[in-house]
Amino acid sequence: GWLCVRKPFQIELTKMMRIRRIMTCLHLLLTLVFAVSLGTPVEIQRPRGVPLTKKQFYEEGKPFTCLDGSRTIPFDRVNDDYCDCKDGSDEPGTAACPNGSFHCTNAGYRPMFIPSSRINDGICDCCDTTDEYNSGAKCENTCKELGRKEREVLQKMAEITKEGFLLKQQLIEEAKKGREEKQGKVTDMQENKKQLEEKVEALRTVKEAAEQPEKEAKERHLKAWEAIRLEKDKAKMAEAFLELDDNSDGFVSVSELQSHAELDPDADGTLTETEVQGLMGGAAQVDTSTFESVWTNIKDKYHSESQPEEPAPVETPPDEVKEPAVDNDSEPYPEDDISEEDDEDEDDKDDYHEDDDKAPPTVKTPEKSHEDEEAMPPYDPDTQALIEAAQKARDDFEDSEKALRVMDDQIRYIYRLCPFNRALWGREKNRPENNKYLVMKYEHGTGCWQGPNRSTTVKLTCGKETVVTSTSEPSRCEYLMEFTTPAVCQEPANTEPSPHGHEEL
Repeated sequence: GWLCVRKPFQIELTKMMRIRRIMTCLHLLLTLVFAVSLGTPVEIQRPRGVPLTKKQFYEEGKPFTCLDGSRTIPFDRVNDDYCDCKDGSDEPGTAACPNGSFHCTNAGYRPMFIPSSRINDGICDCCDTTDEYNSGAKCENTCKELGRKEREVLQKMAEITKEGFLLKQQLIEEAKKGREEKQGKVTDMQENKKQLEEKVEALRTVKEAAEQPEKEAKERHLKAWEAIRLEKDKAKMAEAFLELDDNSDGFVSVSELQSHAELDPDADGTLTETEVQGLMGGAAQVDTSTFESVWTNIKDKYHSESQPEEPAPVETPPDEVKEPAVDNDSEPYPEDDISEEDDEDEDDKDDYHEDDDKAPPTVKTPEKSHEDEEAMPPYDPDTQALIEAAQKARDDFEDSEKALRVMDDQIRYIYRLCPFNRALWGREKNRPENNKYLVMKYEHGTGCWQGPNRSTTVKLTCGKETVVTSTSEPSRCEYLMEFTTPAVCQEPANTEPSPHGHEEL
């Protein structure tokens, strides 16, 4: 009978113990949830000044090994205000080690590290006041307020990033459309360029074909003219020899040549015997065969006796108007004798001008100068036609070449400048890898006076419009420009708060 009663009692007792454990767990869980919902920080036990990421190295009750592995010490020597480890890792919560660092948890805000020398120095560095636990400084926990302000800034930046990213997408679409349009234009221009190149080559052939007969015709004309000019020169030389040979002995002597003062080499008004001998090549006299060398020296100045210089035209004053003598005894003209011609004369007198008293300009008959005689005569009609045809071919060829150069320039400059194409770009620290176009550097500019070549660094940040926010010169001839532009805005992450998010974490 006892066994029958005992068995149900044990079963009931086991159930009650399980229920009690469950209730205890639920109580602890509810307490944790309640604390989290109220924003109460949940401290995980670890030595003061140790970040959560390094908690596993600080296990109470176990020997502590310096983080640099230099030595192992008992755990009770951690934060004992005496520096045992070279890296200062045994004193994360005191100022004992000069190279140590203290971790501010700053629940509700951003955690941070401060040098261990700032621990208990009377200045509140951590917003959660944990760095001044034994200095007597009155610190106020401002982490929650700082966290709220930072979240507002981040929310605002997230909105700017989102809007900037949308603008960036629009710019990308516009750029793609523009690129497609320009690519189509380039394709058309390349085709036109090909046609122009073919036209240029065809016109080059036409030009060369037209220039060959032109060249030959010009050469023929020049040779004919040179032959005529040579004959004229020989005739003049023979005539000059006869004129200079005063005694007709078949020789031109020094005295005979000396009579022509216009041949004076130094133009001093006197043609000396020495100067004449110089013109005659040192000879005392020359015959017709050797006169050619003398003629070369004198023909530009020699004046033929058969063509004397004409006197300068004399301007004659206008004929004086002589009035007829009037005979007082004679009878006056009868009125009937006055004709219409006399009336016209009277009208002419009324039209008198002051300029009528001036002498009329002397009209000079144009004379053929020596240069005109020496000039090559005009081309004959056939040669002129060949020249005009060749010139037209040259003009057409040059016009087509110019059009081809213009086409090349249009193709070369049809694309706009891409800023990062020729600039040295770099990444700033703490920037995401997928947003590398944040810094442009332009180098090797014009040199400063007794200084380095100018350079400019351009920093870009996400913004709703492209504007310059600041310019400065941190170092001599090294400039810094800061821009905001939607071109560097990245797709924003999901900024919606999680229903189970914990700000304090």
